[in-house]
Parts: sequence; C-alpha cells; structure tokens
Amino acid sequence: MRTLIDLPDDQIAILAEMAREQKKSRAALVREGVEALIADYRKRRDDAALDAVFGIWKDKVEDGVEYQQRLRAEWDEIDERIEQRLIAAGE
Repeated sequence: MRTLIDLPDDQIAILAEMAREQKKSRAALVREGVEALIADYRKRRDDAALDAVFGIWKDKVEDGVEYQQRLRAEWDEIDERIEQRLIAAGE
C-alpha cells in the first residue's frame, strides 16, 4: 500500500545519506523504521500485559500446585457425571 508522508528536509537528507551508504531505497529504510516501531510497540504492549499479571498469586493462601490439582479433580468429577448420564441414557 502506498502512503504519503511529510518529512522535514533534514530528515530527508539523513535518509538519503543512509540510503546511499546502505545501498537501499529511502522507501525500504522507511519500511524498516516502521517495522522497528511496530516491534517496539508490541514488545512494550506485551511487557505491560506481563507486568499487569506478575505477582497475581502472591496474596493467595493456597499453594499453586494444590489449586491446580483441586481444579483438575473438579473436572474429573464433571467428566464422571457426564459419563454416568450417557451410560444411563444408553448412549
């Protein structure tokens, strides 16, 4: 997709210099710059999401492994009830 952008003359001059040195087009350098901005944005967004949940378990009294085992036991009980109902229904 083509996009028109306005850049100050000093940025265009530096971009042209970089393009000559790197043997790339200015457009390629702009694409690389946009890609780097997007990568940085995604990293900061992901880091913020991790920061939001980091330590979420610290105030819990129950051990994490015990909690996991308790939940899985509940799922096993539900599976057993479903299986019993299917058997009772003749399926």
